[in-house]
Amino acid sequence: MRRRSNNLLTKISWSTIMIWLLLMIIGLVCVYASGFNEEHPRFFDARNHSRLQTIWVGMACIIAVFVVVIESRFYHLFAGFLYFLALLLIVATLIFGHEINGSKSWLSFGFMSLQPVEFMKVATALMLAKVAGAHSFRMQSARSAIPAFAVILLPFALTLLQHDTGSALVFTSFIIVLYRAGLKARFVVSCLFLVFLFILSLLVEPATVTIFIGLLCCCLFMISSRRYKACFTAIGIIAAITLTLHFGLRPLDADLPLFESLIVAHAVMLPVIVIYAWRRKLRYVAAFVVPLFVVSVGINYSVDYVFDNVLKEHQRRRINDLLGIESDLKGWGYNVHQSKVAIGSGGILGKGFLEGTQTKGNFVPEQTTDFIFCTVGEEWGFLGAVVVVGLYLILLIRIVNIAERQKSTFAKLYGYGVAAIFFFHIAVNIGMTIGIMPVVGIPLPFISYGGSSLWAFTILLFVLLKLDVGKYE
Repeated sequence: MRRRSNNLLTKISWSTIMIWLLLMIIGLVCVYASGFNEEHPRFFDARNHSRLQTIWVGMACIIAVFVVVIESRFYHLFAGFLYFLALLLIVATLIFGHEINGSKSWLSFGFMSLQPVEFMKVATALMLAKVAGAHSFRMQSARSAIPAFAVILLPFALTLLQHDTGSALVFTSFIIVLYRAGLKARFVVSCLFLVFLFILSLLVEPATVTIFIGLLCCCLFMISSRRYKACFTAIGIIAAITLTLHFGLRPLDADLPLFESLIVAHAVMLPVIVIYAWRRKLRYVAAFVVPLFVVSVGINYSVDYVFDNVLKEHQRRRINDLLGIESDLKGWGYNVHQSKVAIGSGGILGKGFLEGTQTKGNFVPEQTTDFIFCTVGEEWGFLGAVVVVGLYLILLIRIVNIAERQKSTFAKLYGYGVAAIFFFHIAVNIGMTIGIMPVVGIPLPFISYGGSSLWAFTILLFVLLKLDVGKYE
């Protein structure tokens, strides 16, 4: 027992703990400043958010101690149970939860409310690490890949049913874990490309996007097969069929639009290309290039329907505002506009503690939670924002370093899951406050007001620290 205690005290990453404590202290200061009321100026006044946040920080410290005291093997052995329990809480939230800001993601226990999806992220990181860290796991095998993707997609779908799009998107960050477990880089790049394509399809005509997709896939065809003559021949035939359908039918009083002509031309040539690739044993073309083209064209063709019928009105407006398609500074764009005004007004050194006019005037909605970075930018200025971002960057580097030095695959993949969740939250939260990311409503780790997220982030981090110590036991 004494040896185990010595390992815990000497081997645990105290530098990481110090960053955790610093970020929580910054959070307490920002929560107090963003909710400051001159009529109730005391830090521990019952009517101030800072009083409750202090209690939650104290609870986070107790939780941290509890997490590192537990045997490190517990997290591997009971990952499945914790995942199943978290799923039950999500389902219970769908049935018994109450709605806040349009999202039915809270369970009320009388004296307090919890957001189970925050703890679902911890359970998913553990379960995915257990599934992908199994000795028999092979990412290229469907028998291994399907359960791994199911671990991610199940909480993703349930969270979407709660109308909590921001939290649901966090689960997509686990693609980093699958990449570390052996997922091909081309799959990750393809996912990023499809996101880019969705945005591009909102801004550019479908026919132009289809031409771009076709040329890109032809380039991949040439690079992978080095059959330049066949590729240029395919481009020529597609162009000839398109022009013939678009212009050749006009004398017959028929007019086929350019986009439809392109689709028909590609539909004619696609089976030919597949047969050619199969006969020439070009597996890369048949297994990757052609499916990528089909999915890309499908997204391009259906993006308008998804945008108009699947996304909610406030989500459409936020995307349009972000892309510069339309703007409403007094309506849906108000939050981001006021956030940018607050951050920009801070200048280099900031206005000073409790001197932020935007935050003191409550011009920024949700300024203690989703938009708390405005307080950092306005009162602490550019230098203060750099310090906060620098602390996050050091924390991420520490997490990745800890993950890489793990002996067990489970601990290594869990570490990457922690890094993925933190990175997504930090990048999206700060990005939306400065207007380069859509507003999706996720907290800034350790700084935003709220108990559920603070405790979940603490558990995430300290489980990794315990697994790191566990390799010495």
